[in-house]
Amino acid sequence: MDTAFDVERIRKDFPVLSRELPGGRPLVYLDSGNSSQKPVQVIETMREHLAVHYANVGRAMHVLGAESTEAYEAAREKVAAFVGAPSRDEIVFTKNASEALNLVAYAFGNPINEDPRFTMGPGDEIVISEMEHHSNIVPWQLLARRTGATLKWFSVTDEGRLDLSNLDELVTERTKIVSIAHQSNVLGTVNPVARVLERVRQAGALMMLDASQSVPHKPVDVTALDVDFLAFTGHKAVGPSGIGVLWARAELLDAMPPFLGGGEMIEAVWMDRSTYAPAPHKFEAGTPPIVEAVGLGAAVDYLSSVGMDAIAAHERELTRYALEALGEVPGLRVVGPTDLQDRGGTVSFTLEGIHPHDVGQIMDDEFGVAVRVGHHCARPLHLRFGIPATTRASFYLYNTPAEIDALVRGLHHVRKVFA
Repeated sequence: MDTAFDVERIRKDFPVLSRELPGGRPLVYLDSGNSSQKPVQVIETMREHLAVHYANVGRAMHVLGAESTEAYEAAREKVAAFVGAPSRDEIVFTKNASEALNLVAYAFGNPINEDPRFTMGPGDEIVISEMEHHSNIVPWQLLARRTGATLKWFSVTDEGRLDLSNLDELVTERTKIVSIAHQSNVLGTVNPVARVLERVRQAGALMMLDASQSVPHKPVDVTALDVDFLAFTGHKAVGPSGIGVLWARAELLDAMPPFLGGGEMIEAVWMDRSTYAPAPHKFEAGTPPIVEAVGLGAAVDYLSSVGMDAIAAHERELTRYALEALGEVPGLRVVGPTDLQDRGGTVSFTLEGIHPHDVGQIMDDEFGVAVRVGHHCARPLHLRFGIPATTRASFYLYNTPAEIDALVRGLHHVRKVFA
């Protein structure tokens, strides 16, 4: 491991990692792909805002209102800088990545939006992939049903990579939007965005990334990626739940209709019509997740202070160590890439003859190892591999090789139990 990365110092920032589970077992948390733990810097920033700065934003003409608004908009500025957005006005706060993906899907085929880039009807096509989280499948299914458009998808190779062999046939002049994961939440695969985007541009379509599994783990720059939309969520990035982010090009946000109607997203209202505030506020109806946004601002401050390059390098070494160690467990099959090329720190696997639910329960009950089991909101991907579920270990900046050793010891024990 890289000794320059002081993981023990980092672990001290996360109070939950020092707790004991019932029976005196130490907690081994290997479920950050589901939701990350929170450092004291985020917890205290949110506590302080609630305690001495809280008021509604954008509408209260008093000291607390001004302080709360300033903190909320400062968080937007921090998030914009974190992902390389040209302007903070390109950052829309949502309640999670799912809402951000739905917001974009809602813009297509909407009769109040006459921009030709967002028209959608029979003969038009939407392209996703077989490895998507349900949040990047269901909104596009609903859009296809609303408009009569056709939903198509990339398949996945046996190695867990996006199958681009029919890229030119899949993305055509009929394609309006391509939306894929930047990094798979099951396979750990990092998808070849540049190659797909080149074809998307040739076809005159738009492209969206679900970056929920990439933004927390490595440097992500929307300007360098050059896509049109990107979504991620706060709770996977050492921030709180209840806050997500949509980044989109300013001209696209200007062209898109509001997603929800209510207070603060308006310019003026009459009984028969309304005009809308400029983006991003056009998409933030009602009282927003104020404290959660402030917490997300503190989270990106924390990640930036550690360094995203350093976090990515640490996770890469953890993943290398895990793939080697798991390879020594008899009957274990990694579902996804078995090397480090274009993959992140998520490793899903099966144990021959043992259901993942049994694996997860024994790991938790007897070893204090928290892993996730099931289809991880990616059922079509599991159907593609002919399995009902997997066990998933996902790593983050606070994990250590010793925790991977604990995982492997537990898996050897599970095999003995079911021998």
